[in-house]
Amino acid sequence: TAPKVVAINAGYHGCHGVLAIHAKLSGLKVVDLLDPANWDAAGLGAGDVVHVETPLNPTGEARNIQQFAELAHARGAWLTVDATLGPPGLQDPFRHGADFVMHSGTKYVGGHSDMLCGILATRNKKAYWGLYTERVFLGSVMGSLEGWLGVRSVRTLELRVRRQSDNATALVRWLDGLLQSKEDSEEARIVTRTVQRVQHASLQKDEMAWLAQQMPDGYGPVFAISMRTPDMARRFPSKLALFHHATSLGGVESLIEWRRMSDATVDGSLLRVSVGVEAWEDLRDDFMSGFRALAAEADGVGMEKTVQAGRERISAGKAQEEESLRTIPPVEEEVASQWNSNLNF
Repeated sequence: TAPKVVAINAGYHGCHGVLAIHAKLSGLKVVDLLDPANWDAAGLGAGDVVHVETPLNPTGEARNIQQFAELAHARGAWLTVDATLGPPGLQDPFRHGADFVMHSGTKYVGGHSDMLCGILATRNKKAYWGLYTERVFLGSVMGSLEGWLGVRSVRTLELRVRRQSDNATALVRWLDGLLQSKEDSEEARIVTRTVQRVQHASLQKDEMAWLAQQMPDGYGPVFAISMRTPDMARRFPSKLALFHHATSLGGVESLIEWRRMSDATVDGSLLRVSVGVEAWEDLRDDFMSGFRALAAEADGVGMEKTVQAGRERISAGKAQEEESLRTIPPVEEEVASQWNSNLNF
């Protein structure tokens, strides 16, 4: 399409990296997707691109495809949709006005973490044959093994992604329920001590008028957890048994990632969760075990700090303290001795 202006906001950091290269080479203008007035100021019009990622990476929150289609088409621009986190079986962006739809097929289309694949789809026949011809010269053709793996995977695509989406929604409902709970249960106390927020399309209650139509069969298998501190987020994945700590997503196995590892732009307390096809109750129990481990560590750290503070106070005034201890009556001296021995466990 050779756009002069592209409207984009947040989402996969790799897209922003590629656009930065185009901006350097051609003077491409990149404007904020959420500010249509800024589009007009930059001259966004015929042949330009409005790019929407939905659900959004890494939070799993959804954006209104039809709304952006209307805004783009009113200016003569194309609407491109990155639907990697909302694969076929969960949403069809063409039904809501998308001109081009792209997927990292490595993720849910492949579904087994064993192939690399990129997908670009359009219903515009002229654009299709143009892309087909250009692919010959660019060389971006899948190998025969990847093609075979892709065909294998597509056969179970709908079964997998709906199961994964249902699992994610159940986990989000459980977690958010504990965060909002007014009951003084042990689980709620531990979760509220360690978790600050959960993000997922299923929690966009005020936007269900369009969201239920856009994603009628599930709200996506990816969601985000914001922990109380970046340190908790960094350590939490190591407390889990069923979730692998990995950057990818979309496979039948559940993954969790401290997102700061691969994207320096996100908050350090954020974890991205990609839910697999396991029993969601097992995943829930694994989460709960991890939260308990973090809470126990926090208690232990607090005790260590208290002990260290006591040691420092004794060391700082050691000479004066030794002098004063000589005047303590025998019973009090015994107590002081016991206190010193406790500090040295």
